[in-house]
Amino acid sequence: MAKLILMVGLPFSGKTTRAKALERELGALRLTPDEWHLKLFGQDVYDPCHDSRHSAVEGIMVDLAFQLLHKGISVILDFGFWAVEERVYFRDRARAGGFDFAICYCRCPDDELEARLAQRNSDADAQSFYIPLEKYREYEKIFQVPTGLEGDIIS
Repeated sequence: MAKLILMVGLPFSGKTTRAKALERELGALRLTPDEWHLKLFGQDVYDPCHDSRHSAVEGIMVDLAFQLLHKGISVILDFGFWAVEERVYFRDRARAGGFDFAICYCRCPDDELEARLAQRNSDADAQSFYIPLEKYREYEKIFQVPTGLEGDIIS
């Protein structure tokens, strides 16, 4: 049975690294918006259109994900999914379609996350977006840790 896996965690918590491993292990298709966004628009984090562009990329990926699930292909959505309501929405949609569902929660100590952030921000060729430390600290405040009530949590 096809499975939908949501990668959950803050930036630099290891989501994409783990998603790549799951992709190989499960023969699933991994959809990582940052990769597509950077190829299409570059490092545009300060551009006023950044958020709408990123939402459009994610919307295309969600449509593609459910098309693939209906064809029997498992999909990993490597979006971050910071809010409970997002995760519950995708869990319910997957189950309504008759697909398996799991959350892969990537956690990392705060000091390690900030060290990774500083390292990535200093890399001009980074394949992820530049995120100012102040903005990152805002993200930490709004992130909601997943619970088993939302679905199976894998590591």
